[in-house]
Amino acid sequence: MKKLFLIIGAPGSGKTTDAEIIAKRNGDIVAHYSTGELLREEVKKGTALGATIASYIDNGKLVPLEIVIDTIVSAIKNSDKDVILIDGFPRSVEQMNALDEILDKNPDIKLEAVIEVVVSEETAKERVLGRARGADDNEEVFKNRMKVYLEPLAAIEKFYEEKGVLKKIDGERGIEEIVDEMEEFIKSKI
Repeated sequence: MKKLFLIIGAPGSGKTTDAEIIAKRNGDIVAHYSTGELLREEVKKGTALGATIASYIDNGKLVPLEIVIDTIVSAIKNSDKDVILIDGFPRSVEQMNALDEILDKNPDIKLEAVIEVVVSEETAKERVLGRARGADDNEEVFKNRMKVYLEPLAAIEKFYEEKGVLKKIDGERGIEEIVDEMEEFIKSKI
């Protein structure tokens, strides 16, 4: 059975870095997929699908539901590891509901926890604009990405809280502290 951990947080919260470190430290059992990276890989391939994805990413908009869900489910099913960390998902109530339906139909995948890395908007902005990885790392796009992240957040938190799988972690601390807490929590669930 695949044990699934979703890691959510504002742009710049450190969720991808945290998950990468945990996967590296536990490479024998843990696989990590960043929703953003999975989608950017498709863009790099130069396919028609990649061009469609790019048109959304470059404007800080959500990639259509079917594309994201297919990408994630395919990554989970094709993974050779039993513990899967996916960061940056879900980012909307629609994504959350679609994943919930898929999990209902796939008893071989169990959602163990949704880990939210909590940072202030100010911290998120400083980190994103400080790293400036690409065309999507500027103030205007950041504001849009933050708005897209915050709008469904309360509903997503409530949904997973009611399922008893939401875990919040303070993302304002040093990376080692955050990673250690997250890793310890994940190991307690597997």
